[in-house]
Amino acid sequence: MKTIGVLTSGGDSPGMNAAIRAVVRSGIYNGCKIVGVKQGYHGLIKGYMEEMNLSSVADIIHRGGTMLQTARSEEFLTEEGRQKAMYAINIFGIDGLVVIGGDGSFKGAQKLNELGIPTIGLPGTIDNDLRYTEYTIGFDTAVNTVLDAIGRIRDTSASHGRANIIEVMGRHCGDIALYAGLAGGAESIIVPEVEFKIDQVCSKLIKGRNRGKLHSIILLAEGVGGAMEISKEIEEKTGIETRVTILGHIQRGGSPTAFDRILASKMGARAVELLLEGKKNRALGINGLEIIDVDFVDVFKQTDGFHQKTYDLANILSI
Repeated sequence: MKTIGVLTSGGDSPGMNAAIRAVVRSGIYNGCKIVGVKQGYHGLIKGYMEEMNLSSVADIIHRGGTMLQTARSEEFLTEEGRQKAMYAINIFGIDGLVVIGGDGSFKGAQKLNELGIPTIGLPGTIDNDLRYTEYTIGFDTAVNTVLDAIGRIRDTSASHGRANIIEVMGRHCGDIALYAGLAGGAESIIVPEVEFKIDQVCSKLIKGRNRGKLHSIILLAEGVGGAMEISKEIEEKTGIETRVTILGHIQRGGSPTAFDRILASKMGARAVELLLEGKKNRALGINGLEIIDVDFVDVFKQTDGFHQKTYDLANILSI
């Protein structure tokens, strides 16, 4: 293992730069050459690669996004596209590859491993939807971004005596809504994993108003959809003026939290160690305080991991 490649793929997440930095510096420390791949699998096919040194990753640990950039690649989904990627990998003499991204990125890494290039995956996604790990890189930052928005929206909501629905990211996984809702004291949390009843949401709002509450916050994961329709129905049933705020891609940006920087740094360094140990087809995660690694096959098997107890706690505390 003399040359290690690193790329970021799929949606960007805060902490990716910290992970890149850890791969580059740990690799150089261990006597390896590090090649950065620009624009994910698209760049891998096109040969958008360059050798990285210590200065390449200076002053990036605190920055959001990814210095290597990211892009979707339909071509990589084809056998022909993957063969082109392997050709570029061989041209640049890459012996092993670190892939930072979500489940789609991991599936691409698994395909490359089948073609003969050892791969290690780092979970870089704000959605926290990879169930083999407790946390993914970027999730904590996204939750704190939503928390900041909750505080700002609560101020104006209280001034007008309104309810406010805040739509956050999470197409299939409601973890951002769940954790931000619990930490932000939301009255209701609506996620794809749990069927919700509008009458229960309205009941909480009415009870809050009757005890003098000046504002109400409802967290809604985008996968549920219908924010405007839910808002209209709440107004009709309760008479409480209700507004909708869609946070969108603001959740992806910003400086990563200390937790995400440390998690990314530990995982990046461990990825290099695994490749030097001759390991391949592994995905890194965290269990408690321990960095773990599992086979990609096991990653894709674990699809059910919703934190029901956390959801129940949020309901108890929002009575």
